[in-house]
Amino acid sequence: MDAGLSGKKVEECLNSIDMTTKDISGILVTHEHSDHIQGIGVLARKYKIPIYATGGTASAILRMPLLGEIPHELIHVINADEKFFIHDLEIKPFSISHDAAEPVGYKVSHGKKSVGIATDLGTYDDYIIDNLLKLDVLLVEANHDVNMLLVGSYPYRLKQRILGKKGHLSNDSAGMLLNELLHNDLKAVVLGHLSQENNYEALAYETVCQEVTMGNTPYKASDFRILVAKRNTASERIEV
Repeated sequence: MDAGLSGKKVEECLNSIDMTTKDISGILVTHEHSDHIQGIGVLARKYKIPIYATGGTASAILRMPLLGEIPHELIHVINADEKFFIHDLEIKPFSISHDAAEPVGYKVSHGKKSVGIATDLGTYDDYIIDNLLKLDVLLVEANHDVNMLLVGSYPYRLKQRILGKKGHLSNDSAGMLLNELLHNDLKAVVLGHLSQENNYEALAYETVCQEVTMGNTPYKASDFRILVAKRNTASERIEV
């Protein structure tokens, strides 16, 4: 799912969880921003790994010279709301609200097990919720603490972009979205895409947990396994 680190770093992270890049059957790209695609050129060329992206995202990627030349035959164009398969995994992309060419999140299913990925979305609605219901594991964006962002060093226009409907989910918003998705069989929630300037792990974790515990649901945060994804190293493996 994306490759925002260098190809070498991606390999190191995979090795740390007893995998290699040769184990990868495809790279699902959410959108073309550099922190999501930095390593895809190297990985695709070196290991002939297929890249799956929407038409808008694929076109944007091919216009980025810093990625190097990516063989066109490795790029597979997908469409939001149209399922496809990679071996025995069913993949369903769904549209998200972000300032990119044609961004998507993903639901990945195998039999009755499913994992959802929803990052880089400035807002959510019933459509997003419907695509993330009844998951076993959810990776959800908890990008920033609103107060840290407002008093931080970012220029005004960047702050407005992040806070806008095509920006990023705050810790509070992540917790509120999570309250729409909780169910008895949810095995783990991973908080991801934390801002290095406007957030930190403990704050994201505590804010989301508070939203869940205080939310209008029968659940408390302690009912679920809630983790924070690492920025530059592999997080622990989660089996479903």
